[in-house]
Amino acid sequence: MDAIGLLLPDGFSPLAALLLVAASFFTSALTAAFGVGGGVALLALMGLFLPVAALIPIHGAVQLGSNSGRAWHQRTSIRWPMLWPFLAGSVVGAAAGAMTAIELPDAALKIVLGAFVVIVTWAKIPGLDRLSAAGLVVGGAVISALTMVLGATGPLISAFFGQVIHDDRKALVATQASGMTILHALKIAAFGALGFAFWRWLPLVAAMIATGYAGTVNGTRILHALPEKTFRTGFKWLLTLLALDLIRRGLAAGF
Repeated sequence: MDAIGLLLPDGFSPLAALLLVAASFFTSALTAAFGVGGGVALLALMGLFLPVAALIPIHGAVQLGSNSGRAWHQRTSIRWPMLWPFLAGSVVGAAAGAMTAIELPDAALKIVLGAFVVIVTWAKIPGLDRLSAAGLVVGGAVISALTMVLGATGPLISAFFGQVIHDDRKALVATQASGMTILHALKIAAFGALGFAFWRWLPLVAAMIATGYAGTVNGTRILHALPEKTFRTGFKWLLTLLALDLIRRGLAAGF
């Protein structure tokens, strides 16, 4: 334990670090299998141990590694023609979100976002499955801006791609992973520009990324074994639970 403590920021528990490293495996496996859930679960767990100022940037760094690992492992299923316009919009949205984050009410955003995710998850929105490149640019911009404000918008991007890619669970999970990689990379760049000292947390982040990739490999096996209908049912209910939790947190913060 003493040796582990030397690799961590002052005052951070080695036992907490080991717990987070183990949790990264299971949360990554969950997302690799069902396309959603792991990032929000890991954020909640990290919130029990990390200082508030470090929570969002360190979670973003871990998720950058986890999502890029999943995108690489599932790269043959990525729908690149959808991803490039989404990337272009994400760059614009990240800049807009960074400038307006302090002006937006967090509680109200959580409630609106949660309600929107529930609607998009269960109601088929006409035209989203045939979205043009311009529509993907707009979607990327909006989701990226919200990511800069809220920190964890995995349910929103999952609901968005769930509508756009409605016929192939492997393509959905792989393309969603690529989109989240883009969003987290932009977030890390923003925090780095603001002077956050990522290097102090590098050993913990590296260990969590390593176990996260192991979880991705195992979760991908589950994804491939799942029937499409079973996957879609689990995907929708996981999204709904996460959205309802967003609404709950928004109501708790606002009242």
